[in-house]
Amino acid sequence: MALAALLVRIARADERYTREEAARIDQILARRRGLDANEAAERRVAAEMIEAEAPDTVRFTRLIKDRIALEDRTDIIAALWEIAYADGNRTPDEESLVRLVAGLLGINDRDSGLIRQRVIAELGLAQG
Repeated sequence: MALAALLVRIARADERYTREEAARIDQILARRRGLDANEAAERRVAAEMIEAEAPDTVRFTRLIKDRIALEDRTDIIAALWEIAYADGNRTPDEESLVRLVAGLLGINDRDSGLIRQRVIAELGLAQG
């Protein structure tokens, strides 16, 4: 649930939470947890409520850091970058938050940047 809440927090970072972002969160949750579309959407809705009530991001990153090995956290960062670019609008607020979360999860800026480039390529977006 911490990952789902982080994905929602990234999507909301630019004050615009779009259908594309919600749909991408559902896809990521389904892919990572083996959920069907309804289960993923239910988990996202629960995460939306949790995220709205959480005063800071550290509580989510701490849970992830305690439960997921460092080498597996790169997949978390990739999912966050995927959400940051889901609506086709690149915003500094979303990018800043992903970079903050990466640092809190022990992923350095260089590796986060490489993950970002990989996600951009996978999504077929132009660099820039």
